[in-house]
Amino acid sequence: MTELDTATQRPDLPAAWTPAEVEAELYQRWVDRRYFEADVKSDKPPFTIVLPPPNVTGSLHMGHAMNHSVMDALTRRRRMQGYEVLWLPGMDHAGIATQNAVERDLAKQGLSRQDLGREKFVERVWEWKEEYGGKILDQMKRLGDGIDWSRERFTMDEGLSRAVQTIFKKMYDDGLIYQAERIINWCPRCQTALSDIEVDHSEDEGELVSIRYGDGDASIVVATTRAETMLGDTAVAVHPDDERYRHLIGTEVELPLTGRRIPVVADSHVDPKFGTGAVKVTPAHDPNDFEIGQRHGLPNLTVMDGRATITANGPFLGLDRFEARPAIVAALRAEGRIVAEKRPYVHSVGHCSRCNTVVEPRLSLQWWVKVESIAAKASAAVRDGRTKIHPAELNKRYFDWTDNLHDWCISRQLWWGHRIPVWYGPAGEVVCVGPDDEVPTGEGWRQDEDVLDTWFSSGLWPFSTLGWPESTEDLRKFYPTSVLSTGYDILFFWVVRMMMFGLYAMDDVQPFDHVFLHGLIRDQHGKKMSKSKGNGIDPLDWMERYGADATRFTLLRGTNPGSDMAVAEEWAAGSRNFTTKLWNATRFALANGATVARPLPERSELTAADRWILDELDALVSTVDTNFEAFQFSRACEALYSFTWDEFCDWYLEIAKVQLADGRVESTQSVLGHVLDTLLRLLHPAIPFITETLWTTLTGEESLVIASWPTPSGAERDADAKAEIEGLKKLATEIRRFRSEQGLKPGQKVAGKVRGACCVGLTDQVPSVRSITRLTEPGEEFTVSATLEVGLPKGAVKVELDLSGAIDVAAERKRLAKDLAVAQKELEGTTKKLGNEAFLAKAPADVKAKIEERKATAESEIARINERLAALPEA
Repeated sequence: MTELDTATQRPDLPAAWTPAEVEAELYQRWVDRRYFEADVKSDKPPFTIVLPPPNVTGSLHMGHAMNHSVMDALTRRRRMQGYEVLWLPGMDHAGIATQNAVERDLAKQGLSRQDLGREKFVERVWEWKEEYGGKILDQMKRLGDGIDWSRERFTMDEGLSRAVQTIFKKMYDDGLIYQAERIINWCPRCQTALSDIEVDHSEDEGELVSIRYGDGDASIVVATTRAETMLGDTAVAVHPDDERYRHLIGTEVELPLTGRRIPVVADSHVDPKFGTGAVKVTPAHDPNDFEIGQRHGLPNLTVMDGRATITANGPFLGLDRFEARPAIVAALRAEGRIVAEKRPYVHSVGHCSRCNTVVEPRLSLQWWVKVESIAAKASAAVRDGRTKIHPAELNKRYFDWTDNLHDWCISRQLWWGHRIPVWYGPAGEVVCVGPDDEVPTGEGWRQDEDVLDTWFSSGLWPFSTLGWPESTEDLRKFYPTSVLSTGYDILFFWVVRMMMFGLYAMDDVQPFDHVFLHGLIRDQHGKKMSKSKGNGIDPLDWMERYGADATRFTLLRGTNPGSDMAVAEEWAAGSRNFTTKLWNATRFALANGATVARPLPERSELTAADRWILDELDALVSTVDTNFEAFQFSRACEALYSFTWDEFCDWYLEIAKVQLADGRVESTQSVLGHVLDTLLRLLHPAIPFITETLWTTLTGEESLVIASWPTPSGAERDADAKAEIEGLKKLATEIRRFRSEQGLKPGQKVAGKVRGACCVGLTDQVPSVRSITRLTEPGEEFTVSATLEVGLPKGAVKVELDLSGAIDVAAERKRLAKDLAVAQKELEGTTKKLGNEAFLAKAPADVKAKIEERKATAESEIARINERLAALPEA
């Protein structure tokens, strides 16, 4: 398309959009005017989102940027629709991550947390948090998050700490929190239990050794990747229906290197088809083995301490687990017990997400939440529709979790976090203390050393941030929250836990009406982003180069419920081009007097193009609304992009130029102003900065943030106007294509005649067609040198061009001859392949089909070029 004519412009709109010079000032203006602050006393319907709290140690990554763009779009639209919007921010104390960060700082000074002691260490963490924590909050402002900063919360602040202590006490008294020895994920370096989400799995190289227990007919072979754990074996298990081992069930075999005899038990958990069909059972060091041990009353023999050092008496005592492993294999080999060794053996190994240490399954005394009853409530809330998950296909995954949930280990062996409110007395007393209870005092009383899993406090987030356990105005107004937007990867780790806690604490009222689960960000090749691969993209870099709007639009345009999205820098550059297009379109409209101050003229006074663009705008409003309600952000943005770039900029603005030149000034100005007013409102949730700048300039109003959301006009669509403009578009497109085939440059003007427009209802559109396709009025010397016939529903239009002097005939013949040679070579090659019987006999059907398609394309191209050569005048 031609560039918009921007020769004369309003002085109050710069020639170019420069985000870096505008965004920070605009955002601060919004905050200063308190647009984002929710009024609890308002009689407007509430719309609430509580921000998934980023770690206090965190910085904005692409996943954050996508999710925040989604939440900001949702809240901006609802605010414009007349809702009282609360988007509540805050941060998570991030127990392990924050403690590790501070410990690293201490290590630089040659200190450990033990050197400081618990109280001084926690003070140091608070100091670190105040100095270094929370930089992500400033980055969120940079992105444009319309957040109520007056309500910012922190999972360790006084109010949330009270909520944590309250619910712990309530659940303890209800028998839902208890202490027990179970297998947990243990980090030998961090010296704490880990939740599943704090364990990263990777495919590591190890070894698989097969070991013979017992001798002769009484022997049995087991395989393991963790030979050091055999010191803690208390049984060998086989499937009860496995005929190979039926004679051994109930007998004992000798455990090598130990002198102990252990039983052979029958358990249906064992897969008889995997390996030898027999498994070693180490209840204190494997979660599945622990379950087998519980079913068969086996002893739990711990053979490693918290630092993964061997504690079993014997020659391996004091060795690290990775030193003990080859030593034990060597000792077994010396006794002739190694039946087979496979190395390298690639298998999934868990690592601590904070320090990358290999995680050790370990039997440990921990605090647990009994989840069966509260998980059932979480399941019911989705099944009966109180909470709707988007996309609905993820309901099954949600139910897989809630219906099969194991009790949750909530204790962590850290110093930073909510300390477990349980005190132990000198005579074995155990007292759980609520926030208003007196703490036991006196000699011999001590508080439990552990702190709560970070997910415990963040699980209370939807209601604790609103003032629970007090019945606050905020809680009554804004709970349940409207939408939770988060990644499907933490459906269990966070979403399910918030559902359980919310329904338990809030008398069966669900914490969210809707849960929108987006996918993960991947690179342009679909690979997971990571620092080690070097394929990560920093959204702050994009915002620096292309602006926050372009970054947001790129991410929203790729966001679909439940689906991963790939991103690449060229897509951000494309979004920047989109904002530039919008900027130039608005400048053109302003320069030509576009206004929204007056009502639109009666439709009878409008041109077909005016009526057509207004109808397309109405359809756009409905499309955007439908897709926003369904959380289909990609479709909404695609519709906005297509309308803005294609229908409005590439077609209507070009027609508007002609209408303005022909004297249809006021009506065209009104339509231009109305379309831009509506379009900028629709685009505002996705690209707030540029739309704010353009809209306030166009309308003179205070702010688009508090403007009303568009609604369809209700006018009946004008089928005749649509048909007329579709005819114009087809005619102009065909002329453009024909011009290109004749060797004309896009902006090159050439004399031409359009014949037969009156017969197909396009008489009024001929001036626009001529303008769009760069056809000048023919003079007396007009000579037809090229003819095009365009078929339309009501007939054909004939276009005649005078190319004399418009093209370099010799150069065009040379270019076409070169293209012809390439096409002939392609035809020759594909014909030869398809004539080769040996090739045809072996080639797959899809390969043959592609070659046939290439041949047909070459034939078509040869015919086109020859036709073009024949039409050219002699040089």
